[in-house]
Amino acid sequence: MREPAVLGMALLRYLSAAVELTAATLMLRYGKVSTAVSINAALGLFGPTLFVLVSAVGIWGLAQSGAVSWAKLALIFSGVVLIVYGATR
Repeated sequence: MREPAVLGMALLRYLSAAVELTAATLMLRYGKVSTAVSINAALGLFGPTLFVLVSAVGIWGLAQSGAVSWAKLALIFSGVVLIVYGATR
């Protein structure tokens, strides 16, 4: 049986793929650069948010399994925060 955290992470990634494909379809449908840039800007906000959510589910799964100490979990979470910070600067 799969761990619930793995299932949650995979479902969020499927959601991400569906949003990305929908955005690409909308860009082609409207066919205007200005609209495509607007859609891309929305994806720019969606991507990091999804990254944080998937990471949070994974960290939660690690915490629930007891496989990783709290100190290591804090380091992992700090790494996620630094990645998002670095990507937005």
